[in-house]
Amino acid sequence: MTLKLPNSSMTIQQIVQEWPETEAVFVANDLKELIDPDYLQKVGRFMKLETALKRKGFAVETFEKLLHEKIRTQTQRVDITAPAENHAGDADIDVAGLLPCPVRVPLLEAVDRFVTDYTASSGLKISTRFRAASGGAEWIEEEIHAAKVEADLPDLFLSAGFDTFFDPAGIGQYSAAGAFQAIDYPAINPDFKGLDMVDPRGHYSIIAVVPAVFMVDLRELDTKVPRTWEALLQPEFERKVALPTADFDLFNAMLLTLHKEFGTVGIERLGRSMLESMHPAQMGQGESKRKPAVTIMPYFFTRMARNIPDVEIVWPEDGAIISPIFMLARAAQRNVTAPLAEFLAGDEVGTILATQGLFPSLNPQVENILPANAKWKWLGWDYIYSGDVAARIKQLDEVFQSAFSAED
Repeated sequence: MTLKLPNSSMTIQQIVQEWPETEAVFVANDLKELIDPDYLQKVGRFMKLETALKRKGFAVETFEKLLHEKIRTQTQRVDITAPAENHAGDADIDVAGLLPCPVRVPLLEAVDRFVTDYTASSGLKISTRFRAASGGAEWIEEEIHAAKVEADLPDLFLSAGFDTFFDPAGIGQYSAAGAFQAIDYPAINPDFKGLDMVDPRGHYSIIAVVPAVFMVDLRELDTKVPRTWEALLQPEFERKVALPTADFDLFNAMLLTLHKEFGTVGIERLGRSMLESMHPAQMGQGESKRKPAVTIMPYFFTRMARNIPDVEIVWPEDGAIISPIFMLARAAQRNVTAPLAEFLAGDEVGTILATQGLFPSLNPQVENILPANAKWKWLGWDYIYSGDVAARIKQLDEVFQSAFSAED
């Protein structure tokens, strides 16, 4: 049965009455007044969502996708906790991972089409278990720690972030033993020219990246617009920055990358810069009386800010920090998973990631949507392999939290 979803031509009252779970999306995007009971009764029963969003300067299509993702996640909640969802059963190939919320639905549709064709041609049964990244990685971490031998692991993993895939108490121990084999990169998208994106040890594949950029509220800014990460770490930005601490993958990438370049002092400065933590969808427009002058957010969310007055999107001149979207493939199963791995790293998936999610793809056939001369801050494999990344994240987070909590 096809899931019924709202559209922007419906009234606000229609949407929240039929899909109460969407109220959380309005609240997260600082649109709480649109679902106020008095407003709904007096205005919301006539006001179309599209009209309200345009008046507020929000990208209608993007907000609509957030509503759809919330509804789908809520609808699938029972299935997510069901026992069948936690193992591959009698499947020949088990695929699991986290998909970025903005592109989860089109990616699932593309994967389903491929799996149907591959099953028909090969006779292999494939179990695909992809959940929204916003739900967290706890379930996949539990599976990893519950595994007694390598064969208990999924045959293919897909996820962003460093801590899950590099923890020596989890996936890291299997990787160090040579359990995974990276895809062969015939070429890398020229947008990443000069970066060492290919794992020299041949374990991890990167198929795309999540860049972090600045959204500057010119109304709140009392100094020069920050054009680099170094500028953002200066004293004039103390208690003026909103950081995506709830977006663990991206925030952890920020901690590691800034530590690599600026050391512990850089993390302390980052902690002192934070006014508050915000979900990227809040667009720097939180309910607190103090508004951030700068909001650090995934590049995707800049689409929602394009119509907001007095806001400037800054791609850092010294490079956007990136959180890679990794793929891990068990070497023992590569003879049967290779076509699926190549598909996930291919141009169809890459195009979905790059165009619908603004997650630049490493596939050379994909045309990424980037500003001219976009630069990157990439952690690099030397740093990744120089120690326990998961432990380092915890240590850096403690430094960050201590600096944030310190009295002014």
